[in-house]
Amino acid sequence: MFAFTGRNLKTAILLTAGSAMLAGCGGSGIFNRDRPDEFAVQRQAPLVVPPDFTLSPPAPGAPRPAEGTAQEQALEALFGGPAPRSEIETSALDRAGAAAPGIRSQVGDPDTNTVAKGRVTRDIIAAPEGDGQAAQAVIPG
Repeated sequence: MFAFTGRNLKTAILLTAGSAMLAGCGGSGIFNRDRPDEFAVQRQAPLVVPPDFTLSPPAPGAPRPAEGTAQEQALEALFGGPAPRSEIETSALDRAGAAAPGIRSQVGDPDTNTVAKGRVTRDIIAAPEGDGQAAQAVIPG
């Protein structure tokens, strides 16, 4: 029979504890499963009694008219839908008129008159692209 001495006992305990810890690192088990996305869950609209009982049943697979997608509901809750334009905004839009259909093509034309925005704006636009690792801020003095 094998007798455990002090040194053998410590070695056996360390090996057993190490094996148990490594067994917990396995990739299979109850913790490695597909879970539902908790942010995609949305509440169902409450059931309502229609005012007219002669309604036809909805088509199979058609979306419910009382609710929208979670994204539409979030936008409605945040912004409350489209806001009416004020008189000043309507007047400014009427004075501006409609944009020319080829306005985007005319902007890049060398014969188009532009307003000089200054040296700082020109330097910002002309700056080289990059990840910004070598960027420096210079305060003119």
